[in-house]
Amino acid sequence: MSKTTSTPMNAAAATTNAADMPWLARQASRLLHQPGHALLLQGPSGLGQFGLALYLARAWLCESRPPDAPAAAPCGHCAGCHAIAVRTHPDLLVLMPEAHQLELGWTVDSGDAADGEAKSTTKRKPSRDIRVDAMRQMITFSQRTDSRGRGKVVLVYPAENMNAVTANALLKTLEEPPGGTRFLLVSDAADRLLPTIRSRCHTWAMQWPDAREAADWLHRHGVAEAQAATLLQIVGGRPLDALALAHSGMNVQDWLNLPQALAQGHAGLLAPLPPAQAVRVLQKLCHDLHSLLAGGAPRYFPPQSLTAWQPATDAPLASTAWAALGQWAQQLAQTARTAEHPLAPELMLASLVEQARNALHWGRRR
Repeated sequence: MSKTTSTPMNAAAATTNAADMPWLARQASRLLHQPGHALLLQGPSGLGQFGLALYLARAWLCESRPPDAPAAAPCGHCAGCHAIAVRTHPDLLVLMPEAHQLELGWTVDSGDAADGEAKSTTKRKPSRDIRVDAMRQMITFSQRTDSRGRGKVVLVYPAENMNAVTANALLKTLEEPPGGTRFLLVSDAADRLLPTIRSRCHTWAMQWPDAREAADWLHRHGVAEAQAATLLQIVGGRPLDALALAHSGMNVQDWLNLPQALAQGHAGLLAPLPPAQAVRVLQKLCHDLHSLLAGGAPRYFPPQSLTAWQPATDAPLASTAWAALGQWAQQLAQTARTAEHPLAPELMLASLVEQARNALHWGRRR
């Protein structure tokens, strides 16, 4: 299993502490005694799926209770809990792509990487796939006897990042589950999983925290109260995404100014962002403008930042606006397909800004 490493005390570190997130603690109390050998936690990113899965693994492998006693909250002090904390537990296997290991601060010893890849990443980009070697490791792991008398746990995150070969290998194992092994699949996009994999898991839809609960959690992690509500709106109410955004150093005022900046042909806060992230920001703005044009409320941008783009009162302008936004949405969807690995990032950003300026022109003509 993975060897201990130091994890920075940043937003990524906070994502694994489900006991600190009351909305996850409530769900964990219901899931600890869930029957069956496979559990799928699904929901949009930023709600704490990985932290909840890790909490369940800790509880199932905790050694503070007799082996045959019902699972309870992990004690955090026994040898089993400590081994998970330093990532050396022999009965927990975490299958995760290299890129996600880095994002979560879940780096492991290169001699036993969690996604089965021991090669150095200095000469290539970290993989975003769970590859064949990982599933070979999982098959060997699931067939051996547990080491500490509490069974074994396989945690797969994000499950949708399995390719066809690895997904079929997992499916075969789920169809003929080895005794004493639990499977935790964690997904931000469960619709991309094989239907046959989903059908062999008990599925749990992640529950959202209420706004006050999420804001309080952010404040405990160093986010100013005045910024918490705006950050939550920016990320659509997802507290872990809001914390990551706060730690990124983004200025909230820059977010509020972005629509006007783009309408004037300026990149604004998009300038330092990777192209894929810039596309996601623009898709949020496009969503809110569609909503406003239809007479609804914006989801990601405060209304005061969109005052120039109110519902059109005359038919010709409304028709022009719908056409402009529709074309922009299509352009963003097309760009998103290549934004992770653009050939020319600066040219892509310039194109994104120009598309946004053209799409936003209908609001500035009034």
